[in-house]
Amino acid sequence: MPPRLVSLQPAISSSSSTLLYKDMVANHFMPENKESFVHLDLPVIDLSWKRERARKLIVRAFKEFGFFKLINHGVSKDIIYNIEKESKEFFSLPASEKQKAGPPNPIGYGSKKIGFNGDTGELEYLLFHTNPSSIYQRVRTLNREDPRNFCCAVNNYVEAMKELACEILDMLGEGLGLDDKRTFSKLVRDEDSDSLVRLNHYPPYYGNSEDRLSISKNKDDKVARVGFGEHSDPQMLTILRSNDVEGLQIQSPTNDRVWIPVKSDPSAFFVNVGDALQAMTNGRCLSVRHRAMANTRRSRLSTMFFAAPPLHACISPLPEMVTLENPQKYRSFTWDEYKKIMYSLRLASNRLNLFQLDYKEENIKVIS
Repeated sequence: MPPRLVSLQPAISSSSSTLLYKDMVANHFMPENKESFVHLDLPVIDLSWKRERARKLIVRAFKEFGFFKLINHGVSKDIIYNIEKESKEFFSLPASEKQKAGPPNPIGYGSKKIGFNGDTGELEYLLFHTNPSSIYQRVRTLNREDPRNFCCAVNNYVEAMKELACEILDMLGEGLGLDDKRTFSKLVRDEDSDSLVRLNHYPPYYGNSEDRLSISKNKDDKVARVGFGEHSDPQMLTILRSNDVEGLQIQSPTNDRVWIPVKSDPSAFFVNVGDALQAMTNGRCLSVRHRAMANTRRSRLSTMFFAAPPLHACISPLPEMVTLENPQKYRSFTWDEYKKIMYSLRLASNRLNLFQLDYKEENIKVIS
């Protein structure tokens, strides 16, 4: 039988009649219960737009996709260049040198092993807490002649990402009509914020002889390998940047068997909602599930800033987000409580389901 096409309705921005994203049409089909892929123009937010327009489309993108591409973001090219340069230099070190920054607990250097419950991926990574002293202590373990360049690059990147995250969160607060527009950003700016930054490296892959033959015949250089498996981010907001090698995919909000490849753009950032923000907005913002594929003959480098509240912060649906039409969905919990649950589960678990007021054990999805 012929391939089945997957299509969704287009969404149009109200102010300019510009397509926010176009019809999805699958160009690759697999049988029932298998994955399919769609290519489409994902939401794009331009920070040079008038603030009213940008905040309205941020709300819409977070509600419908939990994700958008950010352009004209104002982050210095030098800051981006320096973090990528230091990242390349770190991952080019001998394994014995990199391992001095590990094993991850979860902070530190890790290779292939993700978390504590058996998840693995085709990557190596270096995870920092964003506290400057923590960054310095981790970099110093590498015994590099001068850790200042690496520390400076990470700290400058963290500060730029924190400001960008808070700007986005403030615009979201405005767009949602919160009484205090800084409700979200206050948690990220708190001196006890649990925000993190992670450098990922997906090494090139040539595979076995059969894979190499497949690669040589495939003009896209693609052999499917999972670099970092399906998951949602637990924090409030994630800001990601990668080099010009593709790999990021987000799950369709309407069909969990459909994945949307994200076109790489080193000049842009990609922003997605995390579980904590979904809970605080009582489900208005969608914590998008995503993954990274390591499927090319070129190295993929990516950097993520995870904007998080302090450990003691209480995460609960905001009063403005609870109405008769949208009653409270989640119970209150601390960020520390949520992290402990997260570390006890597999990567792909729907952990936020555990905090639903109508939670039943069969509702949690755990992929072994």
